[in-house]
Amino acid sequence: MSSGKGGELIPSSSELDLDRPNIEDYLPSGSSIHEPLGKLRLCDLLDISPTLTEAAGAIVDDSFTRCFKSNPPEPWNWNVYLFPLWCCGVVIRYLILFPVRVIVLTVGWIIFLSCFIPVHLLLKGHDKLQKNMERALVELICSFFVASWTGVINYHGPRPSMRPKQVFVANHTSMIDFIILEQMSSFAVIMQKHPGWVGLLQSTILESVGCIWFNRTEAKDRETVTKKLREHSQGVDNNPLLIFPEGTCVNNQYSVMFKKGAFELGCTICPIAIKYNKIFVDAFWNSRKQSFTMHLLQLMTSWAVVCDVWYLEPQNLRPDETPIEFAERVRDIISIRAGLKKVPWDGYLKYSRPSPKHRERK
Repeated sequence: MSSGKGGELIPSSSELDLDRPNIEDYLPSGSSIHEPLGKLRLCDLLDISPTLTEAAGAIVDDSFTRCFKSNPPEPWNWNVYLFPLWCCGVVIRYLILFPVRVIVLTVGWIIFLSCFIPVHLLLKGHDKLQKNMERALVELICSFFVASWTGVINYHGPRPSMRPKQVFVANHTSMIDFIILEQMSSFAVIMQKHPGWVGLLQSTILESVGCIWFNRTEAKDRETVTKKLREHSQGVDNNPLLIFPEGTCVNNQYSVMFKKGAFELGCTICPIAIKYNKIFVDAFWNSRKQSFTMHLLQLMTSWAVVCDVWYLEPQNLRPDETPIEFAERVRDIISIRAGLKKVPWDGYLKYSRPSPKHRERK
């Protein structure tokens, strides 16, 4: 240590070297700091960056994929005392409750079809009467579906009413979201077109209540749907529009980004929050791993489907607000009420792995 002007103490170069990190410790083996400048590359100093990038990518991947994962319940039949009770529960659910529920659903379909077909064919000249009866019948068959799961649904807030320029939006866990909401009030839902018997119901029965279908892979479908949404929302006698702006099923623990289409219609937005209790069954439908038929069988062999539905205060676009900001504000309202964690992901990425560029930007 030496003295400088004004009596200040100046550390010697040897003391500075003690505190200075040794860069050679961070270089790949065989490299030296004393090599000519032309041979020392920046990538040598940042040799650890690929590892950091992979680690960051793994973290981001986890934050995305966990939105679409079912969390299996903790096993409780782990000892000699509880295992017999579990076996009794399996016998009751599969050999008693399940057959009874199948009978209930079968009777429901018989009643529904025996009424819907004559109404649909014989009342074509009486549009208002036909619409009202078809609405009531669709609500009836949805009630039979809920009964086939022993659904315990608690509705909170005022029942939806038919008004023009009004759109209902809800978080999305399964296709049964629509069934649960439809049994209380008839909606015209906007939904992905499905194959099989579900697609048959979409193109016949549900189209009679004004439902609109699309294929998310077709750009032309999006333009057509946007036009139909605007026309439907202006109709006085049309069923209220129901839209799931997440665009895909999420596991009822997280909330992904809302698509802005529903928030550009110039309509009043009525948020609906749906929360399932997983004490008896996980209602999340992973369409990439399970058909809807198997999903229904899972529900029908459970003890019960327990769910809370909140009809929240209507919201309107503020003067200084963009449709994207409006969508985020409504998502906040639904997420808080349903206890969901918000994540900054587009739900459509579920159908294609996020690109490295997108992961880095997020």
